[in-house]
Amino acid sequence: MSGVSEIPDGISPDARETWPHPELIQSWLGDADIDFELRPGEEVAVHDDPEAQAAARRFRDVLGCFASGITVITTMSGDEPVGMTCQSFSSVSLDPPLIAFVPARSSRAWPLIQRAGRFCVNILSADQEHVSAQMATKGTDKFAGLDWTPARATGSPVIAGTLAHLDCTIHAVYEGGDHFVVIGRVEHLETQADDAAVTEPLLYFRGRYRTTDS
Repeated sequence: MSGVSEIPDGISPDARETWPHPELIQSWLGDADIDFELRPGEEVAVHDDPEAQAAARRFRDVLGCFASGITVITTMSGDEPVGMTCQSFSSVSLDPPLIAFVPARSSRAWPLIQRAGRFCVNILSADQEHVSAQMATKGTDKFAGLDWTPARATGSPVIAGTLAHLDCTIHAVYEGGDHFVVIGRVEHLETQADDAAVTEPLLYFRGRYRTTDS
């Protein structure tokens, strides 16, 4: 694809075909204030047709019955840390070790993550609702006041206090309607120390944050 001169270390050559042209990146940068990657279908614009609206609402309500954890996907764009809150994360394969997350085409952070070719999945703990909210807000310094260290394999930000992190390179990217399906190959992974103060996850269920106690 024009505008791309080389493949970053560790990225699958097959993923190159879906890299965005630089001119497309700006076209994807919408004006919305929220950059929270929910499960596909939960925050998708629908037509004005009442039947289409009702079907979309039903689709979202059913999806909302599936509780999930909350992650923050991070990378480095040049010298600047990049991050986005992401609910649509899952494991894919044990051999090779693969995971997936599903960013919207309108995401501001995704084009930067894709062009970096690497990222870190930070699994948030029960006391990190503020981290999720901060990383989901556009137009602010998402890393203000947050402690982080470079991940061992890729240098992507590992946010302090998370339950675990998975350090990945992009293995493949597929189009999925108004989203992309991103497959990451896990290069390194760690859980938090056993003596950490918080060991419970931050959850998302029926449109709001939950913990295992709520």
